[in-house]
Amino acid sequence: MSALPRRAASLRLILGIALVVAGPIPAYAVLPGEVLADPVLEARARALSQELRCLVCQNQSIDDSNAPLAADLRVLVRERLVAGDSDRAAIEFLTKRYGDYVLLRPPVRPSTWPLWFGPLAVLATAAAGIVLFFRRRAAAAGPTPLAPEDERRLARLMNEGRDT
Repeated sequence: MSALPRRAASLRLILGIALVVAGPIPAYAVLPGEVLADPVLEARARALSQELRCLVCQNQSIDDSNAPLAADLRVLVRERLVAGDSDRAAIEFLTKRYGDYVLLRPPVRPSTWPLWFGPLAVLATAAAGIVLFFRRRAAAAGPTPLAPEDERRLARLMNEGRDT
């Protein structure tokens, strides 16, 4: 085996390792002071934090958000777990306090229909508006006039039909 294929293979290996190492790494916003000493409780807190929406960032979990309110919610989740709440009880506490909007996946019920179906309604309204715009534009334009040579040809064809 020559030196060139070996270099290419080792270069590919190095590039592959670099891509894996430099790949997308989640940036968690949990501060060192928020981390619980008990690893089991901390794992539960992290799992719950990934299910809760940052009320400031709106489409980011409190685990990923650097907003002060997200930090307060992370601390609150940890306090509830240390107090002995189950995961469900901690979630229920937060939903009673902040509503279903605090959940990244809120339940489907009449009060959360705007969260679930609002984007679809906006999209459908926009699509209907675009269709109406183009229909009105086409109707307002009316028929396009014939070119002079097409008018002469049409007149000639119509006269031929009368002669027979």
